[in-house]
Amino acid sequence: MRESRDVFHLAVPAYDLDDTVAFYVAQLGCKLARRYDDRVTLDFFGDQLVCHLSPAPEEAVPLSELPMYPRHFGVTFREQADFDALYQLCQQRDVNFHSDVNLRFEGRVEVHRTFVICDPSSNLLEFKYYFDHRMMY
Repeated sequence: MRESRDVFHLAVPAYDLDDTVAFYVAQLGCKLARRYDDRVTLDFFGDQLVCHLSPAPEEAVPLSELPMYPRHFGVTFREQADFDALYQLCQQRDVNFHSDVNLRFEGRVEVHRTFVICDPSSNLLEFKYYFDHRMMY
């Protein structure tokens, strides 16, 4: 069973490591843990995100056409203040939003606030806050 001292690991493609570091470190405030010629490892809100250098597709998909499902990742915040602080930071730093903050499942117990941003390699990141903490999982 995972304990709070354990770290979740996720690997995603990155088309340009300089752009990737600029986005995750300078824009989102993540900590750069390691950098190699073919990847960067980041402290992504307490978990490990590894961005592996990958070839970019021949034709870029416009941000508005990137499919949200099934592939995206992010953080579900326990505290609304943390969700709000990240949202404000993303706005201040002109992060590319795939979808602005909105309510999902309004009128149901699993109602939550969410927004989705896009990194330079077209990876979608969703951030959530559930009003009822029991719905986080």
